Amino acid sequence: MRQLLTFIRKEFKHVFRDKKTLLMLFGMPTAQIILFGFALTNEIKNTSLGIMDLSKDEVTRQIIRKIDESKYFEVKMYLENERGIEQAFKRDQIRAAVVFPANFAQELRHSNKSQIQIIADASDPNAATSITNYLTNIINEYQLQQKSALVAPMQIIPEVRMLYNPELKGAPNFVPGVIALVLMLVCTMMSSVSIVKEKELGTMEILLVSPFKPIYIIISKLMPFLIISIFNLMIILLLSVTLLDLEIKGNIILLLIASILFIVTSLSIGLLISTTAKTQQNAMMISLMGMMLPTMLLTGFMFPIENMPLILRILSNIVPSRWFFIIIKNVMLKGLGIESIWKELLILTFMCFSLLTLSIRKFKIRLQE
Repeated sequence: MRQLLTFIRKEFKHVFRDKKTLLMLFGMPTAQIILFGFALTNEIKNTSLGIMDLSKDEVTRQIIRKIDESKYFEVKMYLENERGIEQAFKRDQIRAAVVFPANFAQELRHSNKSQIQIIADASDPNAATSITNYLTNIINEYQLQQKSALVAPMQIIPEVRMLYNPELKGAPNFVPGVIALVLMLVCTMMSSVSIVKEKELGTMEILLVSPFKPIYIIISKLMPFLIISIFNLMIILLLSVTLLDLEIKGNIILLLIASILFIVTSLSIGLLISTTAKTQQNAMMISLMGMMLPTMLLTGFMFPIENMPLILRILSNIVPSRWFFIIIKNVMLKGLGIESIWKELLILTFMCFSLLTLSIRKFKIRLQE
């Protein structure tokens, strides 16, 4: 028993001596609890809303005020016509729009009946359904509050219209997310493990004494994963079109260019991980846990970013998959061109060159030690 206790004490000392093990044991569960606790929610909060009020009467103002005062919606802009609504959706400025027809209050007074149109971005069908349900409930609540003050009960009928995915299929939402997740994990995990494997086996030193420059060795190690990732992208797109009946509405060349940019960014992250990881298991764990959770939770793939606390919304800006996810949805589902995604492309390009430069420099320094 004394020997057993001695051995257990030795193992405890060994665990507490290793800072990386401590980080995985205590830091990772804490991060997961925080992320899952705050990010994993289907509740609608702070949803950007556009209003087109063609009536501009006291009743419409009361309804707009009631919507804006709720914690679920923020009225971001007032629109004048259908074209303005379409442009606001294309620029991702709003997630939904409410349209009041002309003479709205007059119709209510004369016939006790009128309609309100609710337009939602159904590229994420679950969020679109929740948004329309919340807006319908707020309108119904307003009717109940006014009911006692009226001789005849009034009836406001919400007319729901879903953009980009009127049938509310699940494929338009999860296919872009799957593309971002697969490319990120394959590129990051496999590139980091492949390079660390060379270090473990001691063959990296053999490669370094060869006539090849270190940069050529890095390129030769990363190139297969670039080609494999492009091949994976093509397979996913082909399956989406043939099996899921998901039409690619935008320019396929623009989609491919953005995907290659994201792949190179992911490979750079893998290269950066390989400079610190000492074993293949360590590299795989950092790649899997460090990249999979942010890609799933902080890109808008599973849960709307605007629902999250401020600190998580800020952190989501440094996750490359967030910007790639926006690009895929805009090009693939909405059929938009470069004029609508230039900001995301610039951010992704900056991340790509910054990470690539940093990872190559750190990798060269480490190899010279």
